[in-house]
Amino acid sequence: MSFSPDLYSTTAVRGGVTPDPATGAVLTPIYQSTTYHQQAVGVHKGFTYSRAANPTVSALEAALGALEDTPPAVCFATGMAAISTLFLAILKSGDHVVVSDVVYGGTVRLFQQVLSNFQVEAWFVDTSNPSAVEQAIKANTRLVFIETPANPTLKLTDVAAIAQIAHAAGTKLAVDNTFLTPVLQRPLDIGADITLLSTTKYIEGHNSTVGGSIATRDEVLLERLRLIRKTLGCIQSPQESWLTLRGLKTLPLRLQQHCSSAQKIAEWLEQHPQVARVHFPGLASFPQFALAQEQQGLPGGIIAFELKGGADAGIQLMNTVRLCILAENLGAAETLITHPVSMTHGDVPREIRERTGITDGLVRLSVGLENPADIIADLESALAAIALTEEKQEVEPCLAK
Repeated sequence: MSFSPDLYSTTAVRGGVTPDPATGAVLTPIYQSTTYHQQAVGVHKGFTYSRAANPTVSALEAALGALEDTPPAVCFATGMAAISTLFLAILKSGDHVVVSDVVYGGTVRLFQQVLSNFQVEAWFVDTSNPSAVEQAIKANTRLVFIETPANPTLKLTDVAAIAQIAHAAGTKLAVDNTFLTPVLQRPLDIGADITLLSTTKYIEGHNSTVGGSIATRDEVLLERLRLIRKTLGCIQSPQESWLTLRGLKTLPLRLQQHCSSAQKIAEWLEQHPQVARVHFPGLASFPQFALAQEQQGLPGGIIAFELKGGADAGIQLMNTVRLCILAENLGAAETLITHPVSMTHGDVPREIRERTGITDGLVRLSVGLENPADIIADLESALAAIALTEEKQEVEPCLAK
């Protein structure tokens, strides 16, 4: 799949958004209002109460819909609010869901600690294996939910293949497309029914907001999602929608830089003598490299890797870097480094983590917009410090003798 930042640049800047009709303002105003005047009983301008809809939020929804090539998306206070609303909109007690075995830890927590209390059953399956998905689907399966690339191992799922299996069984396919966004991966164009984004990440891109969105071409489902959102009260705020609209304008250009820098850093890591394994779809050594070339526009800006020194070395690396920021987020202008086992995936049971490759020493690197040479220099300095520590540990027993 070829990629050019020009392909979606115009849509990212202008799609779904027009100058404010009241003032001509080019940027959508922040409508910080709870309440709207109604001309008569049942007569209004589309807004009555901001728990249901807000003009600034609606502008973001139109913009995201234009980027997804769908009707206006539905925006939420957080990515987890979007996921929760999706499941509540589709599932009921007694239903079954097939979920990627490598998925954001909050999704696992939602199923195992919340939805299980309402007799919703989730099977975590290796969705990179279509036959495993086909075997997992039951008569009461209502949804297949995949995350590709998966967080944090970057394992891929063939969206078109899983869509065919899900539809043959009469169920819907939802794709968490947070890592790539519709600029780099188009799940709805290759068979998915629903796409979900944590807009907190690349969409807004500046560590300024939390938010989520759902897009679909199913108008009935859109109305259902809006009803559930209004009932739960988890709509995104106008301030955060405005910031997200601003971030969206530069999304294609930012993604190109994220991907370009990540490619350079991944190639450097793969050659480093202290690195045991690098997970990155842009490397020829990546087990699903061919699928990445076919399904994604570019490899993305996330790298996962492990050091030969194991968990202790990985933790020391994250505690030693200076430019890279140890933080629990991704997709921002700043390079962020994360320890999934203790941070994003801390609630995932150990047996699931070990089975799916989320090891204690796994490091997730969200490559930012800094000069990649500076990021490499920071990692090199931290790795050198680890090497000195390991040498010292080897020498001390000998001196004791």
